[in-house]
Amino acid sequence: MRVGVGYDSHRFEEGRRLILGGVHIPEHTGLTGHSDGDAVAHALIDALLGAVGAGDVGSYFPPSDHSWKDADSMDLLARAVNILESRNYQVVNVDVTVICESPKLAPHVEAMRRRLGDVLRVGAGAVSVKGKTNEGMGWIGRGEGIAVHAVALVEAIGGFDATWGATDEGLPL
Repeated sequence: MRVGVGYDSHRFEEGRRLILGGVHIPEHTGLTGHSDGDAVAHALIDALLGAVGAGDVGSYFPPSDHSWKDADSMDLLARAVNILESRNYQVVNVDVTVICESPKLAPHVEAMRRRLGDVLRVGAGAVSVKGKTNEGMGWIGRGEGIAVHAVALVEAIGGFDATWGATDEGLPL
């Protein structure tokens, strides 16, 4: 088993839809970003890729590549799961903390868990999403944006990690 940690943050931007965890949250300003700005998905992508030493979201979906402009981050997350599986790993569970003063996440948490569980191929029971405030402190406390922390536990498919103890060239250490 391996663990990865991810982080993402975005400012709010007028005129954009707010998407978190693949769920549209109506009546709230959206987030900046080259794709749809889904900071939950981006933090999870970093956690998954980090768990298997595969880089980060920008390595695969760089903002300099216009093909990812306004992309659905659930599609990017699904691609990250495919990368994981190509390295013989699967998701066990994920834990996400969204830090913001608004919107209130509680009404949307179950929909996010279901959507993320489907994309991660683990089901909602293996997905935790929590909302926290920043108690009015800093840029988050002033309502300028959102930050997200994510942790992912992955395991080798079949229980065997063929890459453990090998270098990038595939030779024993």
